[in-house]
Amino acid sequence: MLNFNQRIIAPSLLAADWSKLADECEHAIDSGADWLHLDVMDGHFVNNISFGPNFVKHVHQIVPNAFLDTHLMIERPDKYIHQFIKSGSSNITIHVEPDYEIQETISEIKKSGITAGIAINPETSIETVRPYLDYVDILLIMTVTPGFGGQEFMIDETMPKVKEAKEIRERNNLSFHIQVDGGICSRTAKISASYGANIMVAGTGTFKASNMKSAIDEIRNA
Repeated sequence: MLNFNQRIIAPSLLAADWSKLADECEHAIDSGADWLHLDVMDGHFVNNISFGPNFVKHVHQIVPNAFLDTHLMIERPDKYIHQFIKSGSSNITIHVEPDYEIQETISEIKKSGITAGIAINPETSIETVRPYLDYVDILLIMTVTPGFGGQEFMIDETMPKVKEAKEIRERNNLSFHIQVDGGICSRTAKISASYGANIMVAGTGTFKASNMKSAIDEIRNA
């Protein structure tokens, strides 16, 4: 039985100091991170470029036992999922907005033996992901416009969708986690949890904190 009350904290490596990546990854795990979140951006779907499968592979080599939550903010995830699977991803989340075969891509991810997620941007309706909620393990609701870290949490645009997702899950006896990403700190984690989210992605709120362990504990216990 999945426990949706269990708070999962996933620091985003987008906010880490890549010049000392091994230290940053190990510090996050030692500080109590449950997962590591990897934001892959292609400069097309979002207005930024981050890293590719080799980066994910390197992280997997640094912390081979860590759960690597790979978030593909790219135009054609269907063309690249196998590279990210081979790189050591534990979960791959794809977006609903681009034009590609979403159901087939989800099936390919799950066929590989890892979990799959579907993501929506703040302006995207929850209705767009309804056809896929029977098949995914995670619904990621972006709480900022994706592309850059350090943005302000968009409560009015996103929290009603978190609430609706929880209601859909309960009404249909589904089993997906609800994840939020963007502007997450202890204050916004508490808000998100009150609406039904249980996976918290935090970048600057963890890697830029003066004490990462305290920051993670505060997000978990908020």
